[in-house]
Parts: sequence; C-alpha cells; structure tokens
Amino acid sequence: EHKQFHLVGPVLGGVFCQCDPVDPGPGSGPGSDPGGGAGTPRPPRPPEPPAGPEPEPSPNPNPGGWDPEHEHEREHRLKVLFQILDVNQDGGICVNDLTIGLPRLGVHRTEKELRKIVKAGDKDLDGQLDFEEFVHYLRDHEKKLRLVFKSLDRKNDGRIDAQEIMQSLRDLGVHISEQQAEKILKSMDKNGTMTIDWNEWRDYHLLHPADNIPEIILYWKHSTIFDVGESLMVPDEFTAEERNTGMWWRHLVAGGGAGAVSRTCTAPLDRLKVLMQVHGSRANNMCIVGGFTQMIREGGMRSLWRGNGINVIKIAPESAIKFMAYEQIKRLMGSSQNSLGILERLVAGSLAGAIAQSSIYPMEVLKTRLALRKTGQYSGMADCAKHIFKKEGLAAFYKGYVPNMLGIIPYAGIDLAVYETLKNSWLQRYATDSADPGVFVLLACGTMSSTCGQLASYPLALVRTRMQAQASVEGAPQMSMTGLFRHILRTEGASGLYRGLAPNFMKVIPAVSISYVVYENLKVTLGVQS
Repeated sequence: EHKQFHLVGPVLGGVFCQCDPVDPGPGSGPGSDPGGGAGTPRPPRPPEPPAGPEPEPSPNPNPGGWDPEHEHEREHRLKVLFQILDVNQDGGICVNDLTIGLPRLGVHRTEKELRKIVKAGDKDLDGQLDFEEFVHYLRDHEKKLRLVFKSLDRKNDGRIDAQEIMQSLRDLGVHISEQQAEKILKSMDKNGTMTIDWNEWRDYHLLHPADNIPEIILYWKHSTIFDVGESLMVPDEFTAEERNTGMWWRHLVAGGGAGAVSRTCTAPLDRLKVLMQVHGSRANNMCIVGGFTQMIREGGMRSLWRGNGINVIKIAPESAIKFMAYEQIKRLMGSSQNSLGILERLVAGSLAGAIAQSSIYPMEVLKTRLALRKTGQYSGMADCAKHIFKKEGLAAFYKGYVPNMLGIIPYAGIDLAVYETLKNSWLQRYATDSADPGVFVLLACGTMSSTCGQLASYPLALVRTRMQAQASVEGAPQMSMTGLFRHILRTEGASGLYRGLAPNFMKVIPAVSISYVVYENLKVTLGVQS
C-alpha cells in the first residue's frame, strides 16, 4: 500500500512526453533543473512498484518526435495505471473503482469530481472508461493542462513560482499574499524546490476534471462576437475572473454594438431574403438582381433598409433577457459557473433563447411587416404596431410563434455542436503555446457553425416568416404551421422551403467579419482586458 502511494508520479511521468513545455536552454538535461539554475540535481524519481523485471526507461533522445521504444514504455505504464484503478478487474473504470483506486495512489478527489472524470471520457455512455477511453481522456486532458501551464509560466523557464502565480491572479483582479501563493505551490511541489515544473503540474492536475479551462473560454467566445441576424445561439460562458472584474457586461455591450453595425451593413440582403420567402413561388421566381432592382424601383435606395431599425433595437432587450435567463437556469440545474457540459449548455441555452424570444416576439413580427411594407404604408414602427393591433388584434403579434420556438433547438444544437467540434479539433492538433486560435480560425469556425445551424432550421424560419406576413399579403390563405408546410410542399416542392437561402448565405461571411472587427474595436474602447 505504501509503495503504491507514490506510483502516480512515475506512472504518469512515463505516460507522456518527458520534455517540458518550453526548451529550458543550454546546460539542461536529465539531471539539471531549468527553474533552479543549471546543474541543480533533481531528486531521484520514486521507485517503480514491482511489476515484473522491467527496467527503468532511459531518457528519450528525441523528446519532440515519436520514439517506438518510449511509445511502448508509455503504453505499458498506462496499462499498469489502468490495472491499479480497475479495482474489480472487469475491464472498465467506474466511479466506485476511482473512489478506491485513486487514494491508493495518493490522489484524493470528491465524488462529484470523479463523476466528471468518468463523464468526460465515457464516449460510449456505458458509465465506465474502457482502456481506449482512459488513454484518450488522459492525453486530451494533458493537452489542456499544458496550455494553462504555459500561460502561468511568465518567465518562460519551464517552472512556475510564487511570484508568477501572484502576478497572474493580480492581472485578473484577484489579490493574494505571497504566503497564500506559497501555500498553493506547496500543495503541488513534490521535490521541495518551491517551484512547480511541468511534470509536477501535470501529475497534480491530470486526474482532476477541468471542463472549461479559463484560457479556452477567454479566446473562444462565439455568440457574443458573431451576429448573423438570428439570435438563437447558446450564450457564451464567462470565466470567474471576467465575472468578478465586471468584464462580462463589457463583452455583452461590445457584442450588442457589433450586432447593430453588422445587421445594418447586411440589411439589404436580409430584406431581400424576407421578400423571397414571402412572395417567391414557381410563378414568381425572384432572383437576387431582380429583387434588388424591384426594391429600388418601388422605394429608392433607402427602402433597402426597411425593417432594420426594429431589428437593431431588439438586440439589447433580447441579449439581456437571454443572458439573465441562462444564468438563472444554470443555477436551477445545480451547476457551478464554469462546469456545464455541451448537453447542459444546449438545454440551458435553448430554454434561455425561448424565454428571450417569447419576451420580444412582437418585435419580430413588426420587423417582418416593416420589411414587407410598401412606400407610405406606415409612418413608422409605432404606426405599424397600431395598424396591426386595430385590424388583427393582439394575437397577430404572436403569429409564427410555434415554428420560431421549434427552430431554436436545431439551430442552437447544430451551431453549438459544430463550433465545439471545430474548436476541440483545432485545440488538439494545433494548440501548443496558447489557446488563442487567431482571427481567421475563429472566423472560419463561426461562419461554418452558423451556416450549418441556419441550414438545419431554415424551413421553420421560412414558415414563421410566412405566418407573420399572412394578413399583409392580399389573398393569402390564413393557415396553421402544418397546413402551410403541406401547402408549400404541394405547390412548390421541397425547394420551396428554402426560398431566400442564397441571400441568407451571402450575408453570413460579411456579417461574421463585420461583427468581429467592430467587437474587437469596441472591446478596446470599453477597456476589456484579455
């Protein structure tokens, strides 16, 4: 039992590449200490547990590349660790196995943390980790830990000391004393140097769940930055530091301003989409050039922006309601601030989106009616609302509500799933020094996820728009959602459900690009620190 207590160090130490995250410089080697000065000997590694006549591996001559001998050695050590943690020897590690197995290795975790470990690695959802899932979890987790280590290592010497911990926290608005920083260090420092090297950092944190590492949350904002005219995305997470320092509301204000500029710049394409959705048919097959020509001929250049005013005004109340609802739903779900998985985020985000859309839905109806209006039909937003109320009653402000609510789930779900998949793929392949993807990767991921989300929910969006416009189109039948679906399929075929898709997709790239540029500039103006 006593021998097994020290096993986690050597077992994990041999599982992964033995190089530190940065090159410690000349004079470094297996017996030197990059943080404490060249030539300072490191304490010898604890002895391996008796597991056959296997000798201690020699240092990898090519730490950056693939070495068959060391790959075999790492595989062997992983199997040893798996066998120790698989207490009942059934070929899978469950929460009960970890409860008994980890304390034997000197690693103590709460039951909630153990459940997170199993949940994070359990790909086939059978409630336990087989060997392949176990290996994948450890290697993926190590990649994330390396990013955090690099961001803390301010001196770039391969070690973290008390001053670096204090400085990192101070930058985030959290002030701690040197004694508190040293206490944090001592909990991880195994060799008594009062600095933490990469191996100590990894060994301490590897079997500890980390759902949303702050640096990844910081750089991979999605719904806050990108505005493609639809407000159905799942809200972004904010780090604890962004909340404590009040940066979260600056992000939201910057995102709202970016959305207003982006929507205004792409409003002509959005109005054309609405006209094609409502008036397009086999008999009236509107094209993009013909649609623009018709709009300009009917009302001049200014008519291209009809409906944009209300579309911009509704950003503020919708964003605020959605964010507040999302936070409240997270609390009701019993989740801590930064620990929601994708499924929980989708549920909380969809419910928050439904609450926000329900609150401002009359503005959606007004936007559609104002976009479809003829010259001189209404003098403004208030006049349009008054006409609808007098002629059609209060119920008219909720026409198309059901397909709009149903559209939230495919849009939010596919947008989130595609964005998270692309994000994790990039982090696993290319993230070495930082989680910052750079502008082009972020724009590409945002564009692709938004496009996929829109494509999935487009038929419901088209039916919603037609239902909102029914009373304003002369001779149009007043139909229910299912009746309208059947009518479109019967008279226009499946392609009828995708009318207006071309201008809709044409505005995605400019909308994403404009909102990103404006967001970044507003962040600077508002004093947002990354």
